[in-house]
Amino acid sequence: QVQLVESGGGLVQAGGSLRLSCAASGRILRINTMGWYRQAPGKQRELVASITRGGNTNYADSVKGRFTISRDNAKNTVYVQTNSLKPEDTAVYYCNAEILGSNVVVSDYWGQGTQVTVSS
Repeated sequence: QVQLVESGGGLVQAGGSLRLSCAASGRILRINTMGWYRQAPGKQRELVASITRGGNTNYADSVKGRFTISRDNAKNTVYVQTNSLKPEDTAVYYCNAEILGSNVVVSDYWGQGTQVTVSS
C-alpha cells in the first residue's frame, strides 16, 4: 500500500506565499517523477510543475518564475514553494508520483488534495 499525503494549503492574500509538501509512504522501492497538479472549479486538472528523480524540472507557463518545485529523495517528499500568488492560482492542489512498489510494478499515485485559496 502506498500513500501520498499533502500539507501546506490554506488561505492567503494576493502576493503571498505558501509551501506545499507531499510525503509518500508505504512499500516503495523507488520514486521516479513527482509533480503537482491543480484543479479549479469548473476546470480540468492541469500540471503545475514536475521534477524527475535526478532533479530536472518542468513548469506550467502560468507559474514560471513564481513557483519552485523541489524534492528530498531520502524523505520521499516533494515540495512546491508558491510565491507572488494570484487569485487565479486558487484551486485544489494534488500531488502525483510515479512509484515502483515492492510488487515491482510502476504505478501512478495521487494525494487527496489540498485547497489553496488566494484572496484579492
